[in-house]
Amino acid sequence: MEIYNPELGTSSMTMSFGAKPKLIFLFQWFAVLIGLASAVAALPVAALSFGCYGAAMLLGRIRPLREAYQFLSQAYDRVLDRLGQKVLRDSRDAPALRLMVSLSLTAVPILVIQLVLGKPRLLLVIAFYLSLYGLKFQRFVRMFSASHLEAHRPQGYFSGKYGKLFGRYLEFFLGFLYGNIPELGRTAHVCLHHRENSGPDDTRSTMGYDRTSRLDFLWYLSDNIWTVLGLAPYAYFKAHGDEKNRRRMLGGMARYYAYFAAVFIYDWRIGIMFVLVPILCMNFINAITAWVQHAFCDPEHPEDFFANSVTVLDEVNFLNEGYHLCHHHRASLHWTEMPAHLERIRDKMKESGSLVFRDLDFMGLFLELTLLHRMDVLAEKLVPWEPMNHQQRLALLAKRTSLKTPA
Repeated sequence: MEIYNPELGTSSMTMSFGAKPKLIFLFQWFAVLIGLASAVAALPVAALSFGCYGAAMLLGRIRPLREAYQFLSQAYDRVLDRLGQKVLRDSRDAPALRLMVSLSLTAVPILVIQLVLGKPRLLLVIAFYLSLYGLKFQRFVRMFSASHLEAHRPQGYFSGKYGKLFGRYLEFFLGFLYGNIPELGRTAHVCLHHRENSGPDDTRSTMGYDRTSRLDFLWYLSDNIWTVLGLAPYAYFKAHGDEKNRRRMLGGMARYYAYFAAVFIYDWRIGIMFVLVPILCMNFINAITAWVQHAFCDPEHPEDFFANSVTVLDEVNFLNEGYHLCHHHRASLHWTEMPAHLERIRDKMKESGSLVFRDLDFMGLFLELTLLHRMDVLAEKLVPWEPMNHQQRLALLAKRTSLKTPA
């Protein structure tokens, strides 16, 4: 079995910048510290998000409160549906519009108020995190999915004059609040990840790691910070002589770094709570998602994205994000058409051994696969292409998370 070399991820990036080999060790252990900091930063945010979710579930048992929330939520949706008919290129993207409006009415004014007041206020910090991540991290999931799809829209979500006014509103404006550097979507994701399909040259590839190992995930989380900061994609485009995308990445990095520095110069305490914590959380959650979306590669055909792209079918599947293989196969396909597309490519999926899980989301997959090692649970949720008993399912999962490669 191959063992992951923790220097590999960092060395490829640092060598692209001309760093001396003896500095690779320092870069690697700096990344490890950032990886640990990312996990530490995410813990209180997760406690807040899940704690408030539990409180909301209790309040939801009170019928008048539940009915009032449902009435307001449905009225809000109707208003946004009508608005979407006017401002969106495709009115089917109304769920993404709801997210953009909600963040603009909550997270943005909270940050502005905090900047005006100066000294950090605990209640504003709590409100800011809840507005960004939502209950049970659902708003972050929605932001991730909506921003992901926006990256594949050449003109963004908005039409006509609204497109000129708002542009790529998620990636180039709201993304700053999450620590999502401009061009990580339109440039790095579309022109790097979809070119490499999580193969060996992809900065987000997990092939060299044991996806069932918590220690390997720490190494991956540590290396992922170079992608989150834009440095790894920049190095990739530089190494491949892709000048257009190299310049794009440089411009996106410069804008975010200027924002980061400006807030810290204004007040370092606000910088920590409103800028540093979000980018550390972005690193942690982003690493989890990338870790599992291509977790089950075929060791005999590691380059086959039909084999390494996972499909998860869950009751809450915002913008059909779980149809990850369909997205890699037809990235320009509208999210509402993904279920039908899966039916069209079923035969190819079966031939390639694509893995499909039911009643599971990507966070649940990470918990069962890497943190809890409950392969029995994953075997139960696996949807095989032909009849398989429990032991055969376990053997298949073990094979597809192995680091062994053919001679």
